[in-house]
Amino acid sequence: MPSHVPTPNRSPRVPVNIKHLIDEVQCYQTVRELRWPDGIACPSCESQHVIKRGFDDTESARQRYECHDCDRRFDDLTDTIFAGHHQSLKVWILCLYFMGLNLSNEQIAHELALHVSDVHQMTTQLRDGIVKKSQQ
Repeated sequence: MPSHVPTPNRSPRVPVNIKHLIDEVQCYQTVRELRWPDGIACPSCESQHVIKRGFDDTESARQRYECHDCDRRFDDLTDTIFAGHHQSLKVWILCLYFMGLNLSNEQIAHELALHVSDVHQMTTQLRDGIVKKSQQ
């Protein structure tokens, strides 16, 4: 005898773009806190005699700095896995989040509206960076 289970009334699905839920400023603040828990330090000479030099022209939450000791300029992402890419930090953080949910590259590409080859490159670099960091 087949049993009939009624389906509950569900409200209509509203698509949510997760990229709009993540704050770029908070992403950069989190990177700063994780990267420099004891205060900003120059990636070249490790000096903490650093001054702020405004923000990036294309990513307004990305702080620029100048080291007083070696006169080098750097920003929040200098010498990190996130530096030198056209994707915003927010997209990288979301990609990492989706990797943690064990989504495939195709699923991540769909969620972030990116090409699968871009996502493949990002996930490969993230995995390589995580492995390098854990081996230190």
